[in-house]
Amino acid sequence: MINPITSFITSNPLSTIAQSTSTSVTIETTMKAIGRPGFILIDNNISTDTKKYAAAKEFLYQATCLLLYATIVVPLFKNGAFKLAPKIFKHRAEEFSQFANPKQFAEYRKYAKLPYEDRVNNTKIDKVLPPKLAKYLHTAKETPEQYDTIKGTIEAGSLLGSVIGLAILAPQVSHAIIHPALRLIGMEEPKKHHSSNEKISEKQINITV
Repeated sequence: MINPITSFITSNPLSTIAQSTSTSVTIETTMKAIGRPGFILIDNNISTDTKKYAAAKEFLYQATCLLLYATIVVPLFKNGAFKLAPKIFKHRAEEFSQFANPKQFAEYRKYAKLPYEDRVNNTKIDKVLPPKLAKYLHTAKETPEQYDTIKGTIEAGSLLGSVIGLAILAPQVSHAIIHPALRLIGMEEPKKHHSSNEKISEKQINITV
């Protein structure tokens, strides 16, 4: 059971879907928050008021997605996958224990990809990595270990978080945020609270009709 999962997580396609799934999704969502409202505003086939309303609504939705991604996906799913993985892949636990968190691992990968000449006297490595890893990067003349299992685990957590955060949670949360925000900036009428007498009158009118 473990071997197929290990093969999937260490596979090149998963590790290279993006250098960083979280960064890619953040950039994409930010571009949508800017591009989609902008596209709506330059559409001359709809009225000015409709354009403003639709653009504001789209911007607020994309901003909600970005907020959810930053506050839920990264801290929960990405870090959670990193902490859970050593318990599943026990034969890889020692590899995971070298790094404090995904951020530190990302720093390691960044410098591990550099040629030996750019690593040997690079003092920045000592500032972001533990002494043992820093020494390894300074002295390894061949390409340092890339730890694809760790990379794949982090990316898998990010992908799962993207699906849950953006496809499931975002639409639900946006309904609770967007309309109050639109009312706050005067782009939607406040909800009318009918009195009991008004509701009775409305029912009587409907019955009469």
